[in-house]
Amino acid sequence: MKVGVLTGGGDCPGLNAVIRAIVRKAERQYGDQIVGFFDGWSGLLEDRSMCLDVEACRGLLTRGGTMLGTSRYQPYMFDDGVERVRATIRKHNIDALIVIGGEGTLAAAARMHTDGVPLVGVPKTIDNDIGGTERTFGFDTAVQVATDAIDRLHTTAESHDRVIVVEVMGRHVGHIATWAGIAGGATMVLVPEEPFDIEAVCESLKRRHKRGRFASIVVVAEGAIPLPGTLEIAEPTIDEYGHARLGGICNVVAQEIEERTGFETRVTVLGHVQRGGTPSALDRVLSSWYGVAAITAVHEGNFGTMVAFENNSVVCKPLEECVANLKFVSPELLSVARTFFA
Repeated sequence: MKVGVLTGGGDCPGLNAVIRAIVRKAERQYGDQIVGFFDGWSGLLEDRSMCLDVEACRGLLTRGGTMLGTSRYQPYMFDDGVERVRATIRKHNIDALIVIGGEGTLAAAARMHTDGVPLVGVPKTIDNDIGGTERTFGFDTAVQVATDAIDRLHTTAESHDRVIVVEVMGRHVGHIATWAGIAGGATMVLVPEEPFDIEAVCESLKRRHKRGRFASIVVVAEGAIPLPGTLEIAEPTIDEYGHARLGGICNVVAQEIEERTGFETRVTVLGHVQRGGTPSALDRVLSSWYGVAAITAVHEGNFGTMVAFENNSVVCKPLEECVANLKFVSPELLSVARTFFA
């Protein structure tokens, strides 16, 4: 078979490991040819690609980012997008596609399958928010990066008797914030799943400091929002892909904390450092598992599916169902988190 591979959406630790696993399994076991399309769906739209073989993929396991590049463009942004993708597939005699991406990339993949393109999806996002799978690769690495940062911020906060507000990624969900907050011993976490009351946040910090604790770490997911009527925040601008430009909620929260409590408050935005660097051991294994499962699904004809981690195994699930709903932080884990927060 001749199989195309693309990586779309935000970059993520483990993408290269997935590519490597697909190529290794495809070439060594099935005798396939693998074509890598550059910059996500753009490579198919613009007919830009490279041949992938085992030699080309050596050393990829530990490398962050994606050797193929990525973008957030997808076929349905263009009137002739679907036909341009089909034309590229015909030109290269591609039998199937493996689409590695997050919510937006896989939603486009689900539509492309409905429009007749045989493909298999691989879930990728540091946010861990794709439905249908218990875990996405990149999440473990992002949590570890955030936890390491929180560990370091504890000492400087204690030295200067400060509150530090740490903003982490999490557009619609608070998985990174919740896990890193628990692992890093944060004072509290603000997540999109539970709109926050800034006055309650400040009162909690006051109580903590009255007990003799003179430093606090508040972890805020970038998509956290206040309860209606409790705090005014600016409407986010919209980027060229139709996504709200998030980030900056930590500045509002920090300003309010300092004004309402009198505690010196500083901000740390982790930003894209969470996406970069070498993947963790767990993410390397999960990525490799997903890559092998994806090319196997292609050969078994399981098109229109997404490989998913479930009950300590990788299975195939209908792609359309997986992208229908986001996976939020469970109430049970949020309850666990509250046990340790001020």
